[in-house]
Amino acid sequence: MNGRGPGTTRDCPHCGAVILASLAVCPQCRHHLRFDSEAAGRQQVGAEVFRFEGRFRQPRETKGAEYQLVIALRNGEGHEVARRVIGVGALRPDEECAFALSLETFTLPG
Repeated sequence: MNGRGPGTTRDCPHCGAVILASLAVCPQCRHHLRFDSEAAGRQQVGAEVFRFEGRFRQPRETKGAEYQLVIALRNGEGHEVARRVIGVGALRPDEECAFALSLETFTLPG
């Protein structure tokens, strides 16, 4: 979303991720974008409204497998507004991978 107000985005100058313009720290690369106390105060997480963690172990008796982690975001009407491949890779027999997904909300100032 371009413009001003809640939901306005910009590109992180360090990693290029699209992030909320109000953030003081990029949630992807974790580089600091602003150093003033007002900006830091705006990034207080209001709530972690959803968190899911998982692990997957490739069975020992297989040849291995490739994987991809995909996330899709839908609005309240069910329309997909974003879809991203987060990571890809391969697991050897008896190898494990883990992931965590969270949705954080930030309190609006004022």
